[in-house]
Amino acid sequence: MIPRIRFAHLPTPVEELPRLSAVLGGPRILVKRDDLTGLAFGGNKTRKLEFLIAEAREQGADVLISAGAFQSNHCRQTAAAAAKFGFDCILVLTGEQPGTASANFLLDQMFGAKIVAVPDRKDRDRVLRETHDRAASEGRRPYLVPYGGSSPTGAMGYAFAVEELMEQHVRPDWIVFGTSSGGTHAGLVLGRRVFGFKGKILGISIDEPVEWLQAHISSLASEASTRFGKRMEFTDSDVLANADYCRAGYGVVTTAERQAVRLFARTEGLLLDPVYTGRAAAGMIDLIKRGHFRKDESVLFWHTGGQPALFADKYASLMSDEADDPANPV
Repeated sequence: MIPRIRFAHLPTPVEELPRLSAVLGGPRILVKRDDLTGLAFGGNKTRKLEFLIAEAREQGADVLISAGAFQSNHCRQTAAAAAKFGFDCILVLTGEQPGTASANFLLDQMFGAKIVAVPDRKDRDRVLRETHDRAASEGRRPYLVPYGGSSPTGAMGYAFAVEELMEQHVRPDWIVFGTSSGGTHAGLVLGRRVFGFKGKILGISIDEPVEWLQAHISSLASEASTRFGKRMEFTDSDVLANADYCRAGYGVVTTAERQAVRLFARTEGLLLDPVYTGRAAAGMIDLIKRGHFRKDESVLFWHTGGQPALFADKYASLMSDEADDPANPV
């Protein structure tokens, strides 16, 4: 029995996107609404936290420690889970600290997380280790929630998500989503094999090269497979990833992301976020226009959440109509 605490709102619905499909003139497009998982505005990390929180409890932890950017969706959901289950929470947040607390950063504070600011991302891992070790030296029992929830334990969330999708009798030819730290991607790859899903799983990279993603995700999926019993080996060829759309860098909103977010909003009333789902959708839209998917195929866009970031000062002005002004290029 794999330890799990069930608190996500599951199963999340699968919806048709007929107006978006018609506008793009491509394949049939569906969406898996993991923005509706329920915890603190939802998102994909909630599935992982069902397993990570269970592991933290088993280890007798009293404080959750994790890291991300100041507008991290992962950190927002981790802080909420800590509050819900009685843990303290320390978040190591990187990048330029906002002048005012907004969106995810505001929510982190509302959930009672202690913030450790790290201006330079290259210092993040060192500060994270130091924060963990300091808590332990003070007599605390820290549990390190991995970046993005991406560990063999966290990957279980998306292995079982594949089973959930199949129980909904949905069999798309393709699953498309945003991939970065690898936990969601590894879980889907593992779940595909465990539960016999026949479609293709394509991750649109948010910030990492294909070579790193394939090596990391295949290793993570292999290690995670031991939770099901005998270890299964995955190789780079088991991991489909595309890094053509992340050259601008992490969290940099280009015209492509902005247009994708607005197209989803104006054809389906569906909100994406500017960093993850916006970039993944931009990649999917471009691939459709390039004929990557056959017109008779079905493509399921796995919505991993993140909409609170739309209201961050950093992104809100870029998504508004005023950004159409040629004097204010995106």
